[in-house]
Amino acid sequence: MGFTGFSPEAVAFYEGLQADNSRTYWQANKAVYESAVKAPFLALLDELADYGPFQVFRPYKDVRFSKDKTPYKENIGGYGESEGGAGFYVAFSATGMFAGSGYYSMASDQLERFRDAIDAEATGAELARLVAAVEQQGLRPGAMSELKTAPRGYPKDHPRIELLRRKGLMAGREFPLAKWMYTKAAVGRVRDAWEVAADMNAWLDLHVGPSTLPPEEWRR
Repeated sequence: MGFTGFSPEAVAFYEGLQADNSRTYWQANKAVYESAVKAPFLALLDELADYGPFQVFRPYKDVRFSKDKTPYKENIGGYGESEGGAGFYVAFSATGMFAGSGYYSMASDQLERFRDAIDAEATGAELARLVAAVEQQGLRPGAMSELKTAPRGYPKDHPRIELLRRKGLMAGREFPLAKWMYTKAAVGRVRDAWEVAADMNAWLDLHVGPSTLPPEEWRR
């Protein structure tokens, strides 16, 4: 069955989880999660398959090193990656949806290429224009983490210091809960957010690309 929208039941499930993030609540409502949340979310990803294949994140948190010991994530999210390297993320929760794309986090070899291209006047100025363009169209640029100051070897007054401090680059849009999420229109809203960032992602694919490091080095 194709995607026809999320339901008020899906919103109610996450509202309940926010109020009682416990194994008791989860076990009592797991069938609702499977039918009202996961099933339509998988159908949404099927509609966006040209950006996939997608991985759906597990609903369980890793709380080993977190002060917040609540065991379940209060949203459902999926992530796909293009052959060029850009990633595409979408999530749904009681408060609405989020769609973003780009390079959320970079391995050391990617980060070196990223900074070299930002530092070079032609490619760096081009990226700055592309980031400004996605901002003008309503997307918010960011990264999973960034430095508080300039990276080693770069001046603190570099004309593109904000980009240099980032350890990745993505652009996304928050969508507050709205009636269109209960319809097939959600597919178009997500796709539009990803397409707005297409030129920025093409720059990243060209000048950064996927990491060539072994997985164990990437994680470090």
